[in-house]
Amino acid sequence: MDKGINTSVFDIFKIGPGPSSSHTIGPMKAANNFIASALQLPVAELGQADKIEVILYGSLASTGKGHGTDKAVLAGLLGQKPETCDTDLLLGLLTDSRKTYKIALGRQKIVFRKENIIFDGKEHDFPYQNTLIIKLKAGRNILLGKVYYSVGGGFIRCEGEPQPETGIPVFRYKNMNGLIRLVKKYDIPLVELLLKNESAVSGLSADEINEKLDNLIAIMEDSVKRGIHTEGVLPGPIGLQRKAAAFYKRAVHMHQDVDRFLALLNAFSMAVSEENAAGHKIITAPTSGSAGVIPGIIYFLKNYHKVSRKRLREGLMVAASVAFIARHNASISGAEVGCQGEIGVAASMAAAMISYVNGQSLDVIEAAAEIGLEHHLGMTCDPVGGFVQIPCIERNAVGAVTAYNAYLLASVGDPKTQKVSFDEVIEAMLETGKEMSRKFKETSKGGLAVCSLCG
Repeated sequence: MDKGINTSVFDIFKIGPGPSSSHTIGPMKAANNFIASALQLPVAELGQADKIEVILYGSLASTGKGHGTDKAVLAGLLGQKPETCDTDLLLGLLTDSRKTYKIALGRQKIVFRKENIIFDGKEHDFPYQNTLIIKLKAGRNILLGKVYYSVGGGFIRCEGEPQPETGIPVFRYKNMNGLIRLVKKYDIPLVELLLKNESAVSGLSADEINEKLDNLIAIMEDSVKRGIHTEGVLPGPIGLQRKAAAFYKRAVHMHQDVDRFLALLNAFSMAVSEENAAGHKIITAPTSGSAGVIPGIIYFLKNYHKVSRKRLREGLMVAASVAFIARHNASISGAEVGCQGEIGVAASMAAAMISYVNGQSLDVIEAAAEIGLEHHLGMTCDPVGGFVQIPCIERNAVGAVTAYNAYLLASVGDPKTQKVSFDEVIEAMLETGKEMSRKFKETSKGGLAVCSLCG
């Protein structure tokens, strides 16, 4: 039976450390999975093990050091999980090339060194760019070897293993047209449909879903507050100065309403993105690189438009439905389709969310999502030095402003006269991503990424 889209809201909005869902959260989860698999080996085999080796390919190899992939893999091998990860511990790993780490495999302790992680920058023919192989060895013998793909947004796949089973959605759809058709056919409010599907997929009750959504909103708010009250220089060789705090201080004293609105929205979105760049706890939305757009808007809506917590919860579910469709029919990975799949999808999600909380119709919600993504088509993913800083931080702010503008554009006139559908823009994003040069898809080998800022 075709389940259609069976992704959970809590797979789109994940708790984890920055700076990259595909380069940090995904590899950490892969390492968690590998340790769990290794512990299933016979005790006699485990007793022979003397080495764990990790090989990174594609974008994980070319930008993995700037994204902290090596730290994330080691943290996962040491038992750290994205949701509960000690970010201070994570940031401190592998800073001393002489230090060794002991990885527990039952009673066995495997000594792990920095050189056990290999950055293989050669071209490869794996089906996904973000590929890593983890091996448990006894001398030259491989006791266990697994190939993992980090496919964007913290999602992973393991070669040769089926995807984890989920519940079957009550309402099955594959795209936005199918979702709208179901809402109209069954005369059911969009959020009620999404809530029933979430309960069926995740097995959670409505109260449990709402509690988890409230927790996501609280973490998003906290990341904004941390960011607008933290100054200093971000980690890495670029020496990038944080500016969300200064922007916020300036914004609150602006006299022009329009300027103040834009400045606050910029400050809130950059605040989260700076926290992400610093490796602190954030919520993927839908990725870590685009984690500032939705939290910045939620913070603004809650504190300046006085939108209720209930309405924000529902808005998050609407935003997630946009990400479901983008992921199911294209990609949310910068390494696969460029930043159009990250900031572009985040802006699309946010535009739909803003439209919903402002009481707009389903047709306006779709039009806003379409406009939000349409004007990010072709956006490259070219982080300077492989760090999620330039242009990523300001790009989150621009994405948030674009999302709000997409809502305004969609809410004027008759949305039924919109000439391009959301599903058509998703198709265009996928086609554009396929045709985009590899240099511009999170490899730091082209575009802005090769500028002289790190020199």
